Amino acid sequence: MIRRTTWLARLLSVGTGPLILVGCATRTVVFDTETRQGAISGKPGRSGLVVAAPHGTADVRTADIAADLGRRTGFGVVIATGFAIEPDTRERPGRSPSEQVPTDCAREVDEAYEARVREVARGPLRFLAEIHGNNHGDSAGRIEIATVGVDRELAFRLRAMLELIRDAHLQGLAEAPRLDVLIEPADTLRYTASGAKHCALLKSPERALHIELPKAARAEWREVYTAILADFLVQAAAYDPGR
Repeated sequence: MIRRTTWLARLLSVGTGPLILVGCATRTVVFDTETRQGAISGKPGRSGLVVAAPHGTADVRTADIAADLGRRTGFGVVIATGFAIEPDTRERPGRSPSEQVPTDCAREVDEAYEARVREVARGPLRFLAEIHGNNHGDSAGRIEIATVGVDRELAFRLRAMLELIRDAHLQGLAEAPRLDVLIEPADTLRYTASGAKHCALLKSPERALHIELPKAARAEWREVYTAILADFLVQAAAYDPGR
C-alpha cells in the first residue's frame, strides 16, 4: 500500500510545476469562404507532443480546455475555431465530429489543420491528444477515448491510470461527478473516431488519443477535469510499456 501511495503521489506531482512553452508566438490561419468561416491557431511546445481542439467552437469549451492543457503540460497546442459541424441535440443526436461527411471545403480545412499540427510538433509527431465534446445522453456520464497505437493491455493500464488520477483530484469534491472512463480497445465506445483514423494525421503519431468529453467535464466541472486530463496526458505521453 505504501508503494502504491508513493507511486500515485509521484504520478500526480508531474505537470504541476511552472511550465515553459518552447517556441514563438501563436500563428493563425484564417478561412473566410461562402460556406464557413474560421481560424486555425497553433503554438509550439514540447517537441513531438501536441494537444488539439479540431472543433473548438462547435464542441463547446474544448478550445479553452486545449489551451489550458497546453499551459499545464507544455505540449504544443492547435485550436480550430469557427467551423460548423452537425451538433448533438436532445431530439436528434449528431454524428461524431470524426464521422462527418467530407466536402471540398472540409478537406481544405482538414489539410490546413494537419499542416498546423505537424508544424507545431516541430519534428516527428510522437503523441497527439484531440479534445472533442458531445451532448449525447448515452455518453453523459463517461469519458470515451478512442486510440491509435494502443493495444488492449496498454488500454487497461491507461484506464487504470486515469481512474487513479480522477479519484485523487475528486477527493473532497462530493458534488463533482465521477465520470466513468472507457478506452479502446479495452472498452466498446460510441465515439470510435473511425473516420479520423483513416486520415494521414491520426494514423501518423506513435500514439494518439481521441478524447470525447461530456458536458459536465466541459462546463461546471471543466477546471477539475482539465486538471485531471493534464496529469493523465503527461503520463500517457511518457508511458513506455517496455519498461
